[in-house]
Amino acid sequence: MPERDHFDILIVGAGPAGMAAACAAAESGRRTAIVDQNPQPGGQIWRGGKTEDRLAAAWFARLARTNVEVLSGAEVVAQTDSQVLLLETNGHAWEYCYDQLIVATGARERFIPFPGWTLPNVFGIGGLQSLVKGGFSVQGKKIVVAGTGPLLWAVADFIKRNGARIALIAEQARWSRLRTFAVKLPFLGPRKIVQAAGYKLNLLTVPFKAGCWPVAARGRDRLEEVTFRAGEKTWTEPCDYLACGFGFLPNVELPQLLGCRLDEGFVAVDRHQETSLPGTYCAGEPTGIGGVDKALVEGQIAGYAAAGNLAEADRLFSAREKTVRFGREMEMAFAPRQELRELAAPETIVCRCEDVSRNRLEPYRTWRAAKLQTRCGMGACQGRICAPAAEFLFGWKMETTRPLIFPANVGTLAEIDQ
Repeated sequence: MPERDHFDILIVGAGPAGMAAACAAAESGRRTAIVDQNPQPGGQIWRGGKTEDRLAAAWFARLARTNVEVLSGAEVVAQTDSQVLLLETNGHAWEYCYDQLIVATGARERFIPFPGWTLPNVFGIGGLQSLVKGGFSVQGKKIVVAGTGPLLWAVADFIKRNGARIALIAEQARWSRLRTFAVKLPFLGPRKIVQAAGYKLNLLTVPFKAGCWPVAARGRDRLEEVTFRAGEKTWTEPCDYLACGFGFLPNVELPQLLGCRLDEGFVAVDRHQETSLPGTYCAGEPTGIGGVDKALVEGQIAGYAAAGNLAEADRLFSAREKTVRFGREMEMAFAPRQELRELAAPETIVCRCEDVSRNRLEPYRTWRAAKLQTRCGMGACQGRICAPAAEFLFGWKMETTRPLIFPANVGTLAEIDQ
């Protein structure tokens, strides 16, 4: 049998939402554990404290003052019993039992297939940022940043400070939507105005185009150039790297496996962040894309509520409402345009794991049928990349999530039955 441990409150995900939830729960006197697949807490955005963000530093310090047990490098692979999760870390299986569960699994990048998107040196925008934070050099490299959302500016600013030459920032959203969003921004998040001003100052000489998107990436054995469209105009931009991403998608596989109700693709929660499954809470991007501020306030509400400290949770309701409004406005401003549905050519790969192209998927009417006939979604990522792409292209939905949530060693599975 796997080794077992029991906690009053178990938190899955150690990004901003999970860290905030852990602090709130532990400070309320509950024995708390937090598990995450990354080597250190911080999630993709704070990357184990490798950030100059004062807000991040304050939360790392707060977490360090608690007695929260942090299990890093661990993946939740299945639910083995009621209120028991099976984890795998370094090839070893653990079962964590809990009284209350908080899911703070964050989000991942949305990729929209276009010709050449699988070429070497075409990166997800957040993926390139993570690589650079881990030591990957972009010194002197000519880089194009494309897609949609505020992350374009944040990543362009970051990689420029690390020596990259930014050739272009291409935002697919129209100027009219960007202006509307900019007008509302001072009322939605004053701190974000300061951030935006800092990015703009550092990127003052970098060309920026709205209503512009990549239509093809080309190169012999790696990326050499990207063709863009803006209105009726097309042109080709030579570059070393393309960082491209079209927003974020919530990681809802675990709450879906547990039986939590989803609403338009996000986990449905009540005012205390409790899901439709009693004793299971959810915070951060799985309840709606909204950024760090939303993740932090929802994490605290979930942590306090799971610990029975409802008075502290209730005090944060108004702060949460502001962050939720920001997320809604951001979604409207940066929603992918219809033209992006037609980018993928018949031979363009949609499922990278199983090399399934668009023309092989087009005869089918459902995700299930396409999956059974082509193996789309059956590779190592288990549909995390291609399923949202297929939904965007064809309107399909993933009906269910099955265990295992992540690939696991056979030895881990064998221990379940012992």
